[in-house]
This record gives sequence, structure tokens and C-alpha cells, in this order.
Amino acid sequence: MRTMLRKEKEMSREDALAVVDECPWSVLATVNSDGSPYCIPLSMTREGEWIYFHSAKEGHKTDNLRNDNRVCISCVGHAAVIPERFSVDYESVVIFGKASEISGRDDKIHALKCISLRYTPGHMAAFDDAIERSLEVTSVWKIHIDGISGKGKKHQ
Repeated sequence: MRTMLRKEKEMSREDALAVVDECPWSVLATVNSDGSPYCIPLSMTREGEWIYFHSAKEGHKTDNLRNDNRVCISCVGHAAVIPERFSVDYESVVIFGKASEISGRDDKIHALKCISLRYTPGHMAAFDDAIERSLEVTSVWKIHIDGISGKGKKHQ
């Protein structure tokens, strides 16, 4: 990872992880087979040093991940335009890592439960039924956080 130029905007690792945990969605960047970039919004969650997300078993994202597992995730927490200052208050995080598909049934269910607890905690009574309907047609991935960098700007 590169050194941040604007050190006064750099977040601690703990603050960066908090942005990851609280952002409503993120953007996953992958590499196409021709070397060009591809990115897509993502619903993900973090557990320790791992990011989990799910997808269809076939498609552009999964093709890219199976061909080249290097990824970058961008998360935006708070963001507010400050028109009178021609500026923006923000907090953002970039994560680097390598994605791997989760194949074991119990590990897939664990990751999907983590995702569900983040996005649908009030509906966990229906989780087991949803798993039975969709587990076999769902691809589940994990990314180890190999590098993380956060920055933010807040006007006083």
C-alpha cells in the first residue's frame, strides 16, 4: 500500500474498521481477463480480518474472481456536501486483499449468517428456511484484509 499524502486526514486502523462495519454498502473492484478494471456495489460484512459477501454462482464478478482473485474494496461512511465551503465532509476506507470462494456447507452458512445479521437482524427467524432454499445456488466469498487505509475530513 502507498503512504497517504495527507497525513492529517488519515484514520487509525480501528476507525477505518468502524467505517467498514457501518457503511451501508461498498464497491468491489476486480480485474477482467483482459486486465481492465471492473467494479460493482456489494453488500458485505466483516468478521475479524475477513470480509464476507455472496453472489450468484455465475456472472461477471465470479468470472473475474475465479480468474484473478486480487480485489480492492471501497467503503464510504459519512458524507455530506458543505456548499458554502465548496467541500465535503467524508470518511472513506480502501481495503486490499485476495478473494477465495467458500466451499464447505458450514462455512458458507456461517458467512451468510454474518451477512444476514448485519443487514436483516430482525428476520433471523426465517434464516434457516432461506438457507435451505438458496444455499446450493449461492456462491459465498471471503477476502482477507491484507491492507486497509482510511481517511476523513470534517469541518469544524
